[in-house]
Amino acid sequence: MTAPPDLTRLAPGDRVQDPFLVLEVETRSGDHPHTVLTLGNSTGSIQTAPFWAEEQSKIAGIGKRSVVQIIGEVATYRDKRQLKVSSIRVLPTGTVEPARLLPSVGDVSRYWAYVDRLRGEIKGPRLRAVLDLFYEDPEFRERYEQCPGSTIGHHAEIGGLLKHTSEVLAIAQAIARAARADEDLVTAGVLLHDIGKLEAYRWDGAFEATELNALQGHVVLGAFMLDRTVRAASPSPCSDQELAILTHLVLSHHGKQEFGAPVPPLTLEAEVIHYADNASAKTSSMAEAINTAANFAEGALVSSQGVWQVDRRRVYRGKSDWGRSEE
Repeated sequence: MTAPPDLTRLAPGDRVQDPFLVLEVETRSGDHPHTVLTLGNSTGSIQTAPFWAEEQSKIAGIGKRSVVQIIGEVATYRDKRQLKVSSIRVLPTGTVEPARLLPSVGDVSRYWAYVDRLRGEIKGPRLRAVLDLFYEDPEFRERYEQCPGSTIGHHAEIGGLLKHTSEVLAIAQAIARAARADEDLVTAGVLLHDIGKLEAYRWDGAFEATELNALQGHVVLGAFMLDRTVRAASPSPCSDQELAILTHLVLSHHGKQEFGAPVPPLTLEAEVIHYADNASAKTSSMAEAINTAANFAEGALVSSQGVWQVDRRRVYRGKSDWGRSEE
């Protein structure tokens, strides 16, 4: 099977005849009611041109998570690309490989190699023992390497959580050395900070939040998971105080209550992990905004409008090699 079309690089006039996953169905009322579909594959997403009232029969029965065969052409409207669909039909379940439809980071072996190397360098045996409860569990590893970093936004890809964890590790280690924080504790906190996403997200056909995420959120779910797993182990791998210290790293990694942290960082290591986590998320969102062709009019260096992933800021994609090619 040929590779799916790269949705980040499609230009006006390009034709597509491929399967897509329906990510969103947005119906708008008013004087001119219409429906817009957001379609995705492993390379990204694109919105359709509106299906007006007289065209609703074309998309009858199509909903979020439907897999559809599309024939259409890329067009632009107000400097934004859209896919003008001439033909759309639902494909039977199982017709298309999920890896073709969902964004993916690809081979995750390099991320595992980095994570496991730093985990192996931890000197405290009780700290290693806590991490082993998770990272020596094959089922945990399998789910962790598949889980997205978010359902929409930074690292929203199969394998995105593991990639994000590797980035946070690299950033946190650099900050920990500069700040003279406990590097082993920072490593452990990074490896535990997002484990709750395994219960907060699902990725079976689409990236979606679970009911548990709505009720408790991934930060609290991670703290519960850590507490439950450690207390179920016999003998206990750490003391109650050590468990409380580790749990705090999970609970505080979003920094402020308005950003989903039940408590703010109260230790140096918690502060390091919070800023490293934020740096990974923000820089990933900025890179995606800059590399998404749909954000720019053809040939423009500044985005046509504010990009939601970076707080509605407009972004700039101009580059220079600063004379490197001249040497």
